[in-house]
Order: sequence, then structure tokens, then C-alpha cells
Amino acid sequence: MHRVVVLVYPGVQLLDAVGPAEVFAGARAFGADYELTVASLDGAAVRGESGLSLGADRAVADVELADTLLVAGGFGFRAACDPAVVTEVRRLARAAERVCSVCSGAFVLAEAGLLTGRRATTHWAASSELSRAYPDVTVEPDRIFVQDGPVYTSAGVTAGMDLALALVEADHGVRVARTIARWMVMFLQRPGGQSQFSTRLDHPVGTGSPLRPVLDEIAADPAGDHRIPRLARRVGVSERHLGRLFADQLGTTPARFVERIRVEAARGLLEDSVITVAAVSTRSGFGSPETLRRAFVRVLGIGPDDYRARFRTTERN
Repeated sequence: MHRVVVLVYPGVQLLDAVGPAEVFAGARAFGADYELTVASLDGAAVRGESGLSLGADRAVADVELADTLLVAGGFGFRAACDPAVVTEVRRLARAAERVCSVCSGAFVLAEAGLLTGRRATTHWAASSELSRAYPDVTVEPDRIFVQDGPVYTSAGVTAGMDLALALVEADHGVRVARTIARWMVMFLQRPGGQSQFSTRLDHPVGTGSPLRPVLDEIAADPAGDHRIPRLARRVGVSERHLGRLFADQLGTTPARFVERIRVEAARGLLEDSVITVAAVSTRSGFGSPETLRRAFVRVLGIGPDDYRARFRTTERN
């Protein structure tokens, strides 16, 4: 029996807890031996940030062992960093096979010292605060979930379901995970390396910025000629000044921005079409499958063939 303990508290985001729990419960229909327990500090029901309540099975102090410990997130995470909660999380983590968090639940793991020296993620809106509060944690804000050893952290809300699917896949295979995703009408089982948000939306600039026409052009035609000399001529600045504008306004380089846009375009083609990877590389502007592969591994941590095989729309699987 694999014991899954979901820790909740007042102000929890209910989907952070219920979403992963439903994934594990779905796996039981295929023979998985998950035993689910919802634990709160005192064993009482908790009122979530939505105003709805969630019942608890027992007090966390009464939980003897957790094979998988999952700490949910929510606006109440600061109260959940209470020493009494943190002590119990630290106790259960010592014997757990893996320790996980969803969204701002990462703050509880960090307060317990479980993220020290590790890579982690959280909801993009809380990533800067996590970095400031715990400088010994390497925060990767642009990830759906991150595994570092036995510790797993995930982004906000539905990302917890992606993490749970990945754990089910590790335990029981990709076929079971995909079937659960279809059953739950999750059209994509997203990889941990996938971005939490669109590169195009992540870098808004005002209409008065000289970069605006350049960014719009790149986003509208990822496969176009976006070499730096041409982009600089497009806005009438030197190549060096163009680089400064990207660094100052976007915190990146022109080449990296173009690469991210092209990776997004390629992802969409891999998810929603049956064309070859070679055709995807041409349409998205990479030119060759090898260039596409290197960019995918660099940005997403997975190659395009594996991405398509594992994370395309379930409707086509």
C-alpha cells in the first residue's frame, strides 16, 4: 500500500489538494494501491480560500507514515508555515519516499528546510517572494513542476494534477497516466519543463517601445528572418542598442526570445498536427530537426519526439 498524505490548512486552494487526489484515486481503478489521507493540523475540516470547506481524515500529528507527502498551496500558506505544521512536515518527510508541493505549498517545504540547496518552482506570482525569503533555494519560475531528488514542487492550481499524473506514470506506466488524463478530460499531460505561460504574454511592452513592432513581427511569423541585423534595421537602431533594449525591457537577448517563440510554435504543431518533425522544424523556423531538438532540450528539457509521444493532445492518442 502506497500512502498518499495531502496536507491542508485554512485558506488552502482546494483544487491544489482535490485535483492531485482525484488523479491518485483514478489510478486505483487500474490497480494502483494508493491510500489517500487528507490531514489538517487538528484533524478538523478546513475552510478553503474559495469559502468552501474540505473535510480532513485526521490530524497530521496522528499520521504515522507518508510514502508520498503532498502540501497544497493557497493564500493561507503563511499560516501553514507555523512551527507546529513545519515540525510535522519535517517529521513525515524523513521517512517519505517523496515530498511534493503544489503552488505556494513550496513555502512550507522551504520553511521546513526541505528545499535547501535544491531547485524548486511555485506559482509564477509567488516565485520572486520565494527567492527573496529563501535565497538558498534555486527557484525556477517558468516550470510546470520540478523534481530535485525526492522533492517535487509544482506551479499553481492545475499544475498539481500534471505533477500527480507524472507520479502515477512513474509508479504505473504511461498508459495508466494517459488513460486517467483522458478520463478527467485533461487534454494535455504537460511535461515539468513546459512553461507556465506564453513567452508572448510574458513579455508585454507598451506601444511606444521601439521593441513593440519587432516582438509583434516575431510572434506573428516565428519562421521569418529574425536575424539580429535585420531586426535592428527594422527599428532603426544599431545591433548593440537592440541588444540593450532586449536586456533592459525583457531581461533576455534577441536570439533567446526568438528561440522561445519558435519553441512555442513548434509545441503547438507537435500537439495539434501529425506532420513530421522535419516539417515542424521548417514551419517553426528552426530549419532542421537537429536544431529543433537542441532548442527543445535547452528550453523544455525534453526532445520533440518524446514531447509528441508523451504530451500531445489526448484526443489524438
